[in-house]
Amino acid sequence: MATEKKVIAIKNTPKHLLGIQNLSVLEAKKILTEAKSFIKLNRGSSKKLDVLRGKTQINLFFEPSTRTQSSFDLAGKRLGADVMTMNMGNSALKKGETLIDTAMTLNAMHPDIIVIRHQDSGAPNLLSQKVNCTVINAGDGRREHPTQALLDALTIINRKGNIEGLKIAICGDILHSRVARSNIYLMNMLGAEVNVIAPKTLMPKEIDNLGVKSFTDMKKGLDGCDIVMMLRLQNERMQGSFLPSKREYYEFFGLTPEKLKFAKKDALLMHPGPMNRGVEIDTKLADDINVSLVKEQVELGVAVRMACLKLYCN
Repeated sequence: MATEKKVIAIKNTPKHLLGIQNLSVLEAKKILTEAKSFIKLNRGSSKKLDVLRGKTQINLFFEPSTRTQSSFDLAGKRLGADVMTMNMGNSALKKGETLIDTAMTLNAMHPDIIVIRHQDSGAPNLLSQKVNCTVINAGDGRREHPTQALLDALTIINRKGNIEGLKIAICGDILHSRVARSNIYLMNMLGAEVNVIAPKTLMPKEIDNLGVKSFTDMKKGLDGCDIVMMLRLQNERMQGSFLPSKREYYEFFGLTPEKLKFAKKDALLMHPGPMNRGVEIDTKLADDINVSLVKEQVELGVAVRMACLKLYCN
């Protein structure tokens, strides 16, 4: 007598974007290729698609954000999703609720995507284990900020045509910067040579293990670079004295037209924002459309986040 086989329905496991470290080269390139297709759409008169029609996106931001939160909000709406951005300042967390309790509450609402920014490293990973939907990391503690690195890569490719073979300098508060870490992982993955420049107090001890060259001198670190990425001083993460003064920091590590001359003649500058003008970067340089890619980074951030939402939620 033939035994009857029991068919077990297996639910598809949600896909998550938790960090650049979790991506393969092919996956990163797929996101960038998809993002390119949204640049023209976002510049056109009709920006609405129905790719995520019927899907629910929850933006869960535990830290203040302007660029990342608004671009994820806009990206979801342009793809046709129902987007809810939660005000965590008025949430039950203020009453003592844990992240896991919040996750269970949200999970009961059956969202399709949760975009989370959190002050603790690893929070998106924890959330992804507690919900039945896609989780996208919009920045966690000092660990990673994957979509920022992806939009930075798209911005460079849009201007330079490629990343492979370029020399990229990342300057500033390397120690506390999740943007620096994600960019180091991605730029190395895509074939760039990466220099990091910072005062000793803001340079991680293990930085050389990440496949970069470290410098405490702007002139040496910027020599021959194609791209100069400046970083914000993460004052909210600094406990203790890391800098003598902002004025002294600007003198030695703030990007000025004079310091930029150490890089290649056609070097371009970037900054993830928000910028502390006169501390990390000279105002005229930041606004120079011939050199600065800051506004382009903001624009292409929407395209990259649209690509991530589409690829990870469908």
